[in-house]
Amino acid sequence: MTAADDPALIAISAGRVTQAVPKAERPPVQRVVEVVGRRPVDAYVELTLAAPEIADRAQPGQFVAFAVGGETSGLLLRRSIAISTTGGGQVTVVVSAAGPGSAWLTERRPGDTLDVVGPLGRPFPAPPAGARALLVGGGYGAAALVGLAEHLRDRGHAVDAVAGAAGADRLCSVQELTGLVDRLEVTTDDGSSGRQGLVTLAVDELLPAAGVVYACGPMPMLRAVAEAATARGIPSYVAVEESMACGIGVCMTCVLPIVGEDGRTRFSRSCTEGPVFGGDRVRFDDVGSLPWDVVGADAMGVVQP
Repeated sequence: MTAADDPALIAISAGRVTQAVPKAERPPVQRVVEVVGRRPVDAYVELTLAAPEIADRAQPGQFVAFAVGGETSGLLLRRSIAISTTGGGQVTVVVSAAGPGSAWLTERRPGDTLDVVGPLGRPFPAPPAGARALLVGGGYGAAALVGLAEHLRDRGHAVDAVAGAAGADRLCSVQELTGLVDRLEVTTDDGSSGRQGLVTLAVDELLPAAGVVYACGPMPMLRAVAEAATARGIPSYVAVEESMACGIGVCMTCVLPIVGEDGRTRFSRSCTEGPVFGGDRVRFDDVGSLPWDVVGADAMGVVQP
């Protein structure tokens, strides 16, 4: 065990005794980093960054925020991308060219530099002791589960996974997950790869053996997976893909209605309180609206139905 594994341990450095800082408490950093690898992955692009300070701090479920467009660009807002894996001082991310900013990112080549902030957000919580984990990824959301699968396997947990997408070209990280999990099921809406149908086909089969569920992907998929897990009394954690304009909790564009421990609903920022939330805490029906019973709604003139 190292000091990074246990906050109670101490490190001796330069003749002084210093308190080790747990990884979870290390603040994010802003760095200009080099792109050291680029790999097309069907409809997506995987970038590998030489970012040792970010890699050293990152935990599965967190993300990084990129400045895009270059120094003279009018694209002012950063693009937030989930971390896929870390290791050897490097960070990998999988990018989907969904708009001008992310498209610009996919065009970066080895030797280019990027301004990046990270790691940001809250990571996936640890599973119950000895629990078998079920990981469910939709589209490029599966990339965010690769590091988690490796983390869980290294700590002795059995891991199953489901990767789904609209078609074979929209699948992601299937090869990486295959080498990390005990069983991997692939589903596509059009049947072009794996089984035809939604991820819930495979999820329903694997849930009885699961002790915890982790998911990342489109909101409808997260809802279906969370509801299936909750119906069986299995804890679930979902990494949402809300648009994060600032990534640091200032702009409030990524808020979701989340039920707190006290049973009251509050708007929580996906970038700071998330992106990982308890699946049974997200009010999926009310995403994008202002529920009358959210804390503070009365001050905004929202009337109870």
